[in-house]
Amino acid sequence: MVDDEFYNRLMTTRHHIHQHPEVSESEYETTDYIKTYLRKLGIVPLDYPLETGVIVEIGSGLLIIALRADIDALPILERTGLDYASTNNAMHACGHDFHQTSLLGAAELLKARESELKGTVRLIFQPAEENFQGAHKVIRAGGLVDVSAIVGYHNNPHLKPGQLGLRSGAIMAGVEQFAVTVEGISAHAARPDLGVDAVLTITTIVNNLQQIVARTVSPFQSAVLSVTHIDVGNTWNVLPAEGFFEGTIRTFDPQVRLAVIDSFEKIVRDTAAQFGAKVSIEWGNSPKVTFNDASITPLIFETAKEYAEVIETLPSTGGEDFAAYQERIPGVFAFVGSNGDENAPDWHHDDFIVKDEALPVAVNYFVQSALALLDYYQEK
Repeated sequence: MVDDEFYNRLMTTRHHIHQHPEVSESEYETTDYIKTYLRKLGIVPLDYPLETGVIVEIGSGLLIIALRADIDALPILERTGLDYASTNNAMHACGHDFHQTSLLGAAELLKARESELKGTVRLIFQPAEENFQGAHKVIRAGGLVDVSAIVGYHNNPHLKPGQLGLRSGAIMAGVEQFAVTVEGISAHAARPDLGVDAVLTITTIVNNLQQIVARTVSPFQSAVLSVTHIDVGNTWNVLPAEGFFEGTIRTFDPQVRLAVIDSFEKIVRDTAAQFGAKVSIEWGNSPKVTFNDASITPLIFETAKEYAEVIETLPSTGGEDFAAYQERIPGVFAFVGSNGDENAPDWHHDDFIVKDEALPVAVNYFVQSALALLDYYQEK
């Protein structure tokens, strides 16, 4: 039986981690802290070629189930007013302090039951989720080798502590990050006919792009296209020679994704050609759809009813590099309720707060999912 003392210790651990956040690919002290914590449990970190992040194993045998938590923070100045608020210029404004704490708790409980495990549980404390590079680092380091399935989650402030949101199929969006440079010809503002207007080209492209979702995506599908940053010109009486805009596309279906990208590129190039401007389009290395495996998600859904109020959740338009794992092996990703106040700030806000009472469901999700999947794959 897990008692209050166990969760009080985890709460203290989370508060410590929350006070000392580190941004993506700089999680050195966090990595050392996790390693020290695990060694005290008798769990030795494995020698994977990762500069930050930790991978360990509990149990034995060729059957391996992986559990993943992300550990990085954001370059945000915290304004929560918590007595354990960040002590530096970063913030766990997405709750990764909560994620890694729950995996540390799961490590302790699984270690206590190590002799009963029907295989190996690999725990991945992953760096650099916020810049979408961490999962790729883990994969290149060999972190998925011989793994049969992987389990992860994200806290969700719109669900209450004690609730768990899950669904088969798409649960978080595929993310496209675009950057478009437009090259015109500079001219005096009084003689626009002697130049190629980069300002007009960019604003027309941005307006035309809004037709994609409104008029080419089926009403039974969904997509989001947002231009979030425009930089063109620097004075009142000169047509600039060049400009730039960037933004994001979010989709839940691979075919919709490809169709939207194709329409995007056609509109950008054709509109630029209309004005005689040149364009270049760059796409970021961002995650595909976080897509829950149809075979094992129902198993995790039923198992979770033993310790949580389970809800078939709507998908989120946020992105997650957990999708990189799911492209290679079966995976399940859930939402763990972390606040429940309808006015609670969302992810990446400077006053974002996770409630400590959400920890029991998060820990149980890791432990019970691992046990259920070990049983499932042993019987296959």
